[in-house]
Amino acid sequence: MESGNDSQLSEFFLLGFSENQPQIQPLIFGLFLSMYLVTVTGNLLIIVAIIVDSHLHTPMYIFLSNLSFVDICFTSTTVPQMLVNIHTQGKVITYAGCITQMYFLLLFSGLDIFLLTVMAYDRYVAICHPLHYMSIMNTRRCGLLILACWIIGVLNSLLHSFLALRLSFCTNLEIPHFFCELNQVVHQACSDTFLNDMVIYITAMLLAVGPLSGILYSYSKIVSSIRAISSAQGKYKAFSTCASHLSVVSLFYCTLLGVYLSSAVTQNSHATATASLMYTVVTPMLNPFIYSLRNKDIKTALKILLGSVTRSRSIDSPS
Repeated sequence: MESGNDSQLSEFFLLGFSENQPQIQPLIFGLFLSMYLVTVTGNLLIIVAIIVDSHLHTPMYIFLSNLSFVDICFTSTTVPQMLVNIHTQGKVITYAGCITQMYFLLLFSGLDIFLLTVMAYDRYVAICHPLHYMSIMNTRRCGLLILACWIIGVLNSLLHSFLALRLSFCTNLEIPHFFCELNQVVHQACSDTFLNDMVIYITAMLLAVGPLSGILYSYSKIVSSIRAISSAQGKYKAFSTCASHLSVVSLFYCTLLGVYLSSAVTQNSHATATASLMYTVVTPMLNPFIYSLRNKDIKTALKILLGSVTRSRSIDSPS
């Protein structure tokens, strides 16, 4: 196989996780199309409910609406391409398409992590410093926190993408995955990848372990504050305000950890690709259910929203 640095001649083959099982391709197509539609619909409902209900125009729900938007974009980065490949029985993705997909995947996965961290800080301020909550989490600070998340996410994605662009790739490369994951793409290069590997490890430590430490610290303080509350009702009310966020954080980090543990323990690329489905497809789909089932305010807002839509349809329909 000939190598070179003319990236325009390079094509990648996304082998997916069922390349040897064509008989189940229609089932996989239907399953992931359904999951994608549920993800987009669920997260859109959360966004619309927050916009429509003025009672939800608070920092916590502003961050949640941003998280829902990012989850839609995160899933849309991978699933539509995968559905097209399954439907057309094609697995080819261009070099430019692969790098673009990798960039947006890094961007939105990073934003997921940063927004979850900001939401943990918001819950920490609300429970540990309730009297100063509105002065600390004012509109300006919320905007700056969201802007910081986007800036760090964009810079991180640009860094890895530019480093990938400097690599030389062989022609007709096979990626045992259903999307262009950073580590898989880098390890397909014909040139030296030492710099890329070092940057991947360093940024993973800074941008994954760092936020996780912040989340754990926030919740350690939250638990201490809740334990200091004398009444059981007060403890329950304080905990219920962060239960949904804690569930989402646990789901995201546990699935992410499971992916990298599975890739470290087993050399089976299909097992790793299947595990990756958890945080790229399943987690964004489950987030709206977690917030709508565990959060009373969101549940009420969704009922009002769906009720108003139903009433407007009944009025518009002919008698």
